[in-house]
Amino acid sequence: MKRLFKTPPTLLPKETKFNLLIVKLLTVGFITLHFIACAQKSKPINPNEMATRHAVASFKEFYDLLSLPNDAHYPDDIEKNVQWCEAAFAKRNFSTKRLNTATVPLLLAERKVKKPVKTTKTVLIYLQIDGQPVNPAQWNQESPWKPTLKEKDAQGMWNTIPYERLFEGYDPDWRIFARATSDAKGPAAAFLASLDALDELKQEPNFNMKVIMDFEEELGSPNLPGAVEKYRSDLAADMFIIFDGPRHISNQPTLSFGARGICTITLTVFGPRNPAHSGNYGNFTPNPAMRLAQLLASMKDDEGRVTIPGFYDGVVLSEEEKKILSQVPDDETQIKKFLGIAERDKVGDNFQESIQYPTLNIRGLNALYVGNEARTLIPDKAIAEIDIRLVPSSDADRLIGLVRQQVERKGYYIIDRTPTEEERLKYPRIASFTSSVAYGPFQTPFNSEVGLWLNRAMVKAFGSEPIKIRMTGGSIPISPFVTTLGIPAVSVPTVNPDNNQHAENENIRVGNYVDAVKTFLAILMEPL
Repeated sequence: MKRLFKTPPTLLPKETKFNLLIVKLLTVGFITLHFIACAQKSKPINPNEMATRHAVASFKEFYDLLSLPNDAHYPDDIEKNVQWCEAAFAKRNFSTKRLNTATVPLLLAERKVKKPVKTTKTVLIYLQIDGQPVNPAQWNQESPWKPTLKEKDAQGMWNTIPYERLFEGYDPDWRIFARATSDAKGPAAAFLASLDALDELKQEPNFNMKVIMDFEEELGSPNLPGAVEKYRSDLAADMFIIFDGPRHISNQPTLSFGARGICTITLTVFGPRNPAHSGNYGNFTPNPAMRLAQLLASMKDDEGRVTIPGFYDGVVLSEEEKKILSQVPDDETQIKKFLGIAERDKVGDNFQESIQYPTLNIRGLNALYVGNEARTLIPDKAIAEIDIRLVPSSDADRLIGLVRQQVERKGYYIIDRTPTEEERLKYPRIASFTSSVAYGPFQTPFNSEVGLWLNRAMVKAFGSEPIKIRMTGGSIPISPFVTTLGIPAVSVPTVNPDNNQHAENENIRVGNYVDAVKTFLAILMEPL
């Protein structure tokens, strides 16, 4: 080839000149393609761009998941969700195992690192798949199980737009409306999308993954504690992360290092054997609704503080703890505006401090009829459903006992059933009192290994420190994992705070869904 190039062109035959030209063009072309290929190989792929692309691609799969009714009161519907999850995780090279309980199973999916070393750790990830019951008539769409994409207009109204528009791109402020969009199929679908993005990046976590899926969370996960004990070896891990819950009210990236536990009480005050005419028997027959109202009012003062002796015992916030809590960028004016209230209860000096105390909440009242169905009757009974949110320094049984003692102090004869005829005629005040403990609270230090690891991942994903919450106000069934398995836990909330979870028209902001994929991909890529 060198000799050919050195020969004067004028001395070459025409065919040779043509062949030489072709060789030169091909050589230049190959060199150009080589440099382009090298440039493409050397150009780093932005994980956030990859996460966004896979988030958009996952909207079809998300639609399918949301279309499955998931009220745990209906086991046949839950079975369809279990099967869907089995297939979705198998597709991503996880092995799955049903952890059977007395009702519906938990589902465990596991994927180990391809080249384990002695120091390989195992991360257990929690996903909630079931959702709250629905009343379709109260939803502003065809069905709570038909995911509906909506856009807000200038008047603040949400208007339906074609769901297919998500497949072409997205506006971060669009919202998908359906039951369990935020609580918590959204995080589950986003996690699957992050696994797909990781696969295209040809990367692998340096830790083993176990994913536990709960299909009875909205029922209080009644079978979870027993299952964690029974399947302790299957669930063994070094740390626990929870992909559930809303971000801080500012909607900034958030980590939550604890959550309150929960227990419940059903308090029933009895009146006449049957509802009585309020004209014929008013001023003679005690009204159980009035008595229940007086009884409940005796438990709190006008500023929302529980007045039952000993209820807040053990809750002491040091100056250092108060300083940590004050670092959360809460805007109480914004929070009150969000809630539509003029004044807050006076438990703690601020919003974050209020969450550090146990609560006493009336979650439901019933005594005959209201509205157009109201009648001139004295109820036969009045019922209050109460929940108590627990903090690490409180004990569920002790607090339930204190509430019971308050009822007794007010002169009530306490039973756990409907009173007999003899009891009705003997005791002037009768109340039924039943209770149950769902699960306890948990709290993990900010500087724990899992906390520092997640913080590094969040900084890489979003370029700044996440908001760190010491303890959230809500409850998640995590304490059995923390206490039984002896591992620290941290929540990674991703959904928008104004998602209407547990209520009608639950939704997820599309921008939050995309951010969730970015978050989970960053966690998968962060070395542990």
